[in-house]
Amino acid sequence: MTADASAIDPALAELAAAHGVATEYLDQLQRPVAVRPDSVVAILDALGVDGSSPAAIRAGLDAERDRPTTPAVVVLRSSEQRTVPISGRARLVLETGETRELPGADGGLTVPAGLPLGWHRLDTTDRELPVVVAPDRLPPLPGRQWGWAVQLYAAASRASWGLGDLADLQALGEWSADRGAGLVLVNPLHAAAPGLPAQPSPYYPASRRWASPLYLRIEQTEAYAAAPAEVRAAVDGLRPLSIGDRIDRDAAWAAKQAALTLLWPYADRPDIDRIDPELRDFATWCTLAEGLGRDWRDWPEQYRRPGSAAVVAAREQLADRVGFHAWQQFLLDQQLTDVQRALTAKGMLVGVVHDLAVGIDPAGADGWALQDALAHGARIGAPPDSFNQQGQDWGMPPWHPRRLAELGYAPVRDMLRSLLRHAGGVRIDHVLGLFRTWWVPAAGTARDGTYVSYDADALLGIITLEAARAGAVVIGEDLGTVPPGVRRTLRERGVLGTSVLWFERDQPADGKPGRLVPPDRWREDAAASVTTHDLPTVRGWLRGEHVRVRAELKLLDDPDAERESWKAERAELVALLTELGLVADGAQEDELVLGLHAFLGATRCRVVLAAPADAVGDLRQPNLPGTTDEYPNWRLPVADETGQVLLLDDLLTDPRVERLAAVLDAAVR
Repeated sequence: MTADASAIDPALAELAAAHGVATEYLDQLQRPVAVRPDSVVAILDALGVDGSSPAAIRAGLDAERDRPTTPAVVVLRSSEQRTVPISGRARLVLETGETRELPGADGGLTVPAGLPLGWHRLDTTDRELPVVVAPDRLPPLPGRQWGWAVQLYAAASRASWGLGDLADLQALGEWSADRGAGLVLVNPLHAAAPGLPAQPSPYYPASRRWASPLYLRIEQTEAYAAAPAEVRAAVDGLRPLSIGDRIDRDAAWAAKQAALTLLWPYADRPDIDRIDPELRDFATWCTLAEGLGRDWRDWPEQYRRPGSAAVVAAREQLADRVGFHAWQQFLLDQQLTDVQRALTAKGMLVGVVHDLAVGIDPAGADGWALQDALAHGARIGAPPDSFNQQGQDWGMPPWHPRRLAELGYAPVRDMLRSLLRHAGGVRIDHVLGLFRTWWVPAAGTARDGTYVSYDADALLGIITLEAARAGAVVIGEDLGTVPPGVRRTLRERGVLGTSVLWFERDQPADGKPGRLVPPDRWREDAAASVTTHDLPTVRGWLRGEHVRVRAELKLLDDPDAERESWKAERAELVALLTELGLVADGAQEDELVLGLHAFLGATRCRVVLAAPADAVGDLRQPNLPGTTDEYPNWRLPVADETGQVLLLDDLLTDPRVERLAAVLDAAVR
């Protein structure tokens, strides 16, 4: 993307602007980058807009001028007054059923300030217009909190079935609560497609509305308690008894599904006709996927729409299997609720914070059920930057901005409600996507993409409304190429940002990164950590593992320059820790690890996060962006620096974990 911005035809640029498609942007180092015209045309095509010829562009611009001025949905803050361009009188119907008359005025109808929070509607002579009233901002956390950021699948105990589960999450949370922790941030627990091979990435789910049965503790289900002794013995015999140096999701999936099948006759079976229609659709998709394959786009045409006659007939014919998949979601809902209740009863202020993945597998259940709200002709990702020099293509379809608004943002609302029903908070992966998302053309690479804008004020309104009703904290992962004003907007709405030590630097100058920011200058409204799951572990970074591994996999444009840059950054960081008195001269790695986390405590950030794996010296990062099978992404159990796998039982008795917990607790208090 080195083309001159003048290469964009003005009419094409006007059409792109009308649809929120960027023709230029600033990169991570604030350098202007022009988008190639063919990329702009490809992204417009993904939006359903033809920009391939001058005649098509003129027709597209004419269509924009003829568009109705009435919005598809009105989202406003509680203190805000909004004029809607509708003539005549209308009736505002609150979600409680109360009605209010809104007389017409110059310019349209005025929706007054001070309305109760909620999902209301405006009834006019010819339509119903959704009206969403959100809080001005979420209340701040009372005091500072610390907690673990845990990859749950990687924290298996001796009692779990080959990977960490919800009982393990409760055990870790209760142990942490006893040591003053206020929260546990857990990787996305979203549902994957049924069957084998099991999808390893928690960030590439079949559905973000439902959870994965892999995280069930089988022995804690009511059906297990109700089953005869011989059935329980058969279930017990299915449990994998060993954990190797790779997470074996296939073995865990096969064992748990076999166990649940044995317990199904003793289950409290759901009435398919009476359950949530969206759960019914999900369970139906799971059932169809078992027979037709896990990509709905390859199914016979008559099954590609959830409400089709063929799908309804199949659901009735396969009702027992549909009920089986729905039942698993009831089990997950109960265990997730039990974990949150247990942690808050132990004194955690927040409890579980669920991670919301940025997107979904286009072949999965949400891709099928929500296909009208998605742009299946593009994929989301990220532009090239200093760490991912080839850019990122995440292979997931983006929300279609206009279609999502036409649906009243109901898919976003329902997704959030499902997570917050049994949590004290949500972390929104790539929260910048609420403002703009990097779209990759169907036939292109990440370098060929550009940004598409969204109505961030509306999306933040939906998020803050649902979080306020759940009494939940919201953390936005606002790393990467951040547009001006985004962090200020998040702060104004009470959404915490994300501050990662490696990236907290002054503004770049002359195309080079700025100096490390000392802790007293970090922002307050953020969750702070040394690293994340997409970055090197603490000890891995201290040893330069991220340079070595990426160089071996040919992910670096200039490995030697990267190695020299890392050495300089390491020396700068150690010098700053020493200057602040957080480590002594010549500190060894163990002291540096504790010193780095003490640095976080010296900031003003509301939340401080650490990973149990960093306490014990794990060298391997959970995920290496830009790779799939070249690196064991999402398959690594917690291990020490020698590679020895450590179970949760070991972690909770390890003095190094105890020591890091004490550093974190002392620092935030």
